[in-house]
Amino acid sequence: MVTLKPGDEAPSFTGTDHEGRNISLADFRGNKLVLYFFPEAGSPTCTIESCNLRDHYPALLLKGYEVLGVSPDDPEKQNRFARKHDLPFRLIADSGNRIAKAYGVWDKKKLFGHEYMGIRRTTFLIDEKGKIAGIFTRPKNKAHAAEILAFG
Repeated sequence: MVTLKPGDEAPSFTGTDHEGRNISLADFRGNKLVLYFFPEAGSPTCTIESCNLRDHYPALLLKGYEVLGVSPDDPEKQNRFARKHDLPFRLIADSGNRIAKAYGVWDKKKLFGHEYMGIRRTTFLIDEKGKIAGIFTRPKNKAHAAEILAFG
């Protein structure tokens, strides 16, 4: 369950991106960041959301945002997903769910009566100083970039 709120310091993280490079929140200091968590690379909803961010990436950059996706998939699966859909931003492989847990998005989910642990699709907008500026707990996968751009 997300307990973070706007104004909180964004939890620091370090991970490996889809190309095997190290990446951390500190890399984005001084820039605004769209940090979006998605359950699985290649799933229909996650693909729609990621492609929506891809299609509006130039507009997000114009507003000063960088984009970074996080899922529990391994770097190879993330890489195939990024290449297949021409994603221009980096994806973090959070195989141990450390980042998802730090942001409170690793939670109990239910599908067809079956309970399991997984990532709740959530997006955090992080400002230039590393503070959380906004949170989307139910992003509109087909219009997520528009939500972010309307936020400011």
